[in-house]
Parts: sequence; structure tokens; C-alpha cells
Amino acid sequence: MQKFTLDDLKRVVGKCLGASEAAELTEESADTPFEKLGLDSLARYEVVTVIQEELRLPIPDDDVDQMATARMVLDYVNGRLAGVAP
Repeated sequence: MQKFTLDDLKRVVGKCLGASEAAELTEESADTPFEKLGLDSLARYEVVTVIQEELRLPIPDDDVDQMATARMVLDYVNGRLAGVAP
């Protein structure tokens, strides 16, 4: 089974928003709201769009709105990859 890791998320954030934003994502900041890390809702949608394209995993907009931290994104994506509806 495929697993989406923090390093994968950092790569996607770096691709979408730049290296400095990706550097903000660490294990210690995984539960910090994206807004406090300087990532607004538009940035979150950009990141999720790339995740959807790379993993061929449709993610409804309502679900994106609930992904407020890196850990929430990881839990959601890995739950979907495992076939578990979040």
C-alpha cells in the first residue's frame, strides 16, 4: 500500500509554494494550523490539487476545508489511500 508521508507533503508544498514554505513543515509543526505557518486557504487548495493529480485521488472541496494542519492532510490522504473514508 502506498503511504503519503510528511516528506511527500513537504515536496508538494515546495513545488507549489516554494522551499521556505516547505521548510516550515516539520514533525514539530504538524499540528500547527496552516495559517500560523503562513499558508492561507488558497495555498492549501493549490497543494491539495497537486496531491489529487499525483495520487489520482479525488478530494472534495468540503474535505479540503477541514484540513487545517499538515497532520490532518496526512491522516486524510492516508485514510483515503487505505480505502477508509475519513
